[in-house]
Amino acid sequence: MSSKTQRHEITKKRVLYQIPGMEAVTIRRDVQYLVTSESTLTLDIYYPPEAQNGRRAPAIIFIFGYPDVGFQKILGCTQKEMESFVSWAQLVAVSGIAAITYETKEPAADLNALLQYVRQNAESLGIEEDMIGLWACSGHVPNALSFLMREDIGHLKCAALCYGYTLDLDGSTGIAEAAKQYGFVNPCAGKSVNDLPQNIPLFIVRAGRDQMPHLNETLDLFLVRALGCNLPITFANHTEAPHAFDLFHDSAETREIIRQILAFMRFHLLR
Repeated sequence: MSSKTQRHEITKKRVLYQIPGMEAVTIRRDVQYLVTSESTLTLDIYYPPEAQNGRRAPAIIFIFGYPDVGFQKILGCTQKEMESFVSWAQLVAVSGIAAITYETKEPAADLNALLQYVRQNAESLGIEEDMIGLWACSGHVPNALSFLMREDIGHLKCAALCYGYTLDLDGSTGIAEAAKQYGFVNPCAGKSVNDLPQNIPLFIVRAGRDQMPHLNETLDLFLVRALGCNLPITFANHTEAPHAFDLFHDSAETREIIRQILAFMRFHLLR
């Protein structure tokens, strides 16, 4: 995929936390994971230093909820080319876990194809096919939640969901309205917290001063319902933070929450 649109400044923002060596991790770029008569979609894999010894690594997949075509028209690059995702993937890799980003035309269907490709080609990709986690934020979260609701997810071990749109519950329509306004997919429309698995730990981060419409009101209700179902949730409330705090709120609290997310991933994937 390519675009002549000049890149928006938001695409150049990197995560506000660094670990020595993160920018030197090995990246395998543009691996074809889905080839059709109409297009070819690729993925990038960021490898931890230990992978150079031939050891397969667990992996985090960064979930995307927007079609790249529309994304490029507005912001000038694909989602996997955004420096926010590049720098997060580098953080994950230097923490000992492979990180996967990818191109997408149809976010829900392409995620299925991606997981299938990674698991079927795990040996050649250097990935532990049964030790996979998800990371999603903002409008990407509904696509991640939808995937967590599948039945064939024994290979998934955890998910980190940051300042995200979640589910329309108790008759609310905030998620559907936001999806229509911003253009992200909402494949778990009509679903409830009861459709989520009981055995996949979730790390959920709330931005206390999130300015996105309907986001915190729906997230708060989601948390109440999830705790009512006794789901395995780790929760962090960044009280003074705006939306996308990992890029915009330069504070010790931001860096601590990012450290907690990375520690959560290591705990569930590095065993």
